Amino acid sequence: MTKDLIIGIDAGTSVLKAVAFDLGGRQLAVSSKPNSYEERPGGAVEQDMARTWTDAALVLRLLAEKLPGLARRTAALAVTGQGDGTWLIDAEGEPVAPAWLWLDSRAASIVDQLERDGVRQRIFPFTGCGLNACQQNAHLLWLKAHAPDVLARATTAFHCKDWLYLKLTGKRVTDRSEGTFTFGDFRSREYADEVLAALGLEAERRLLPPMLDGTTTTHPLTQAAAETTGLLPGTPVSLGFLDVVCAALGGGIYDHERRVGFSIAGSTGMHMRFFPDQAVVELAPEPTGYTMPFPVPATVLQMQSNMAATLNIDWLTDRVVEAAALFGTAPERMDALRALDARVLDGRPGAALYHPYISEAGERGPFVASDARAMLTGLSSRTGLIDLVRAVYEGLAFAARDCYAAMGHAPDEIRIGGGAARSKSLKRIMASALGVPVRESSREEAGAAGAAMMAAVAIGAYPDMAACAENWVKPTLGDTVAPDPELRALYDRLFPVYVQTREAMAPQWRTLALARNPVTRP
Repeated sequence: MTKDLIIGIDAGTSVLKAVAFDLGGRQLAVSSKPNSYEERPGGAVEQDMARTWTDAALVLRLLAEKLPGLARRTAALAVTGQGDGTWLIDAEGEPVAPAWLWLDSRAASIVDQLERDGVRQRIFPFTGCGLNACQQNAHLLWLKAHAPDVLARATTAFHCKDWLYLKLTGKRVTDRSEGTFTFGDFRSREYADEVLAALGLEAERRLLPPMLDGTTTTHPLTQAAAETTGLLPGTPVSLGFLDVVCAALGGGIYDHERRVGFSIAGSTGMHMRFFPDQAVVELAPEPTGYTMPFPVPATVLQMQSNMAATLNIDWLTDRVVEAAALFGTAPERMDALRALDARVLDGRPGAALYHPYISEAGERGPFVASDARAMLTGLSSRTGLIDLVRAVYEGLAFAARDCYAAMGHAPDEIRIGGGAARSKSLKRIMASALGVPVRESSREEAGAAGAAMMAAVAIGAYPDMAACAENWVKPTLGDTVAPDPELRALYDRLFPVYVQTREAMAPQWRTLALARNPVTRP
């Protein structure tokens, strides 16, 4: 039987998926299993490593039930997953503790101290990334201070996808995007001694695995992993870059003919720019966001991330349902969401200004403020419900513009994926706020697709990523939505007010947090 399939594993925070694609990029089948993690006092958020591997093997076996002959047809297997976090193993390859997820905030005070000590400014020229409590560098510093026995037992510090790659191939490696944005230099794509020294983690370099590029290197599936997954031993396995990079690749950010960006309009918002030449990358004065190698030689991806995107729409929708329930007529949540989305453009443009910092974790892009909170300003007695709905959508667009502005300027075109990408209203508002056309990507499983694209190049199914993207990405791109000239002019006037308002409110967020909780806050 012809080997005509590539499987992409995407180990997300909420769901672990296995997705089968043909060599032309057409999605054939998906199997999935919900993930679970444990939240404990003190900001701990942990995941069982053994169960994560068991679940990954399970979704591969479930995929085989949907596609007869899957094992014999699989030309390659690729794996990506949630970024950041810390997954520690010992010399025998066994976990020494539960995995710390990117949601874990135990190291927040350490990050604050690093900021006061100027460490973020010192390492930013190398990593191109801000510091926050979700990163492995902060986690290792916390463990070094509070659980040195755990570090003493550990021999390798992984991320989620690296752990799965070990179980699939027996190799202790990580990818060049994850390795460099935490401990390295995005230009050299190697670890940087200067970064480790600035962090005070020179001794912990022993934990860092070698980095590789999954577009050029694969390892064979081991016999043990084959027996567990149902695939054939020797099947080439490619280690993808972390999930957001793979999602951008699968969603269409790589276009050798034009400068494009990619925004993920999901629970959180991710806004990315592609740089075809890493030599021309200029880092922003404020050390926030991420700068990562891209799986094409000498290219770079820059990104800024909003802590909450569609969570703001969810919040407003829930309040509408809650209000209706008071009168015994509460609709189903999805029905309410669809009804509100259909009416967005009926609201008055600019009737209110909304800052979408609804997450209790605050904001991380293009500024870092754990106390930042959502705001509505400019209300009057004329402001109606649909005006508020529109204001929330406009707030998401202004937040995206804020992020792209921190990376220089908006690209020539923005491609958008994620759950809210289907909203015609959001696309029109974003295009007008950003001042560039917005094009939807219909790729349903962009992260798994991006990892599979890396594997397709690695096994020689395509000569390079440009040829692969022509087949895998181009057919998934929809029509563009152009900026509305009148809306664009209005949003150009409102955006400086949006920025000035959040800058003016920054000290008040802290004051509000202290007033609400004066006992436990420092």
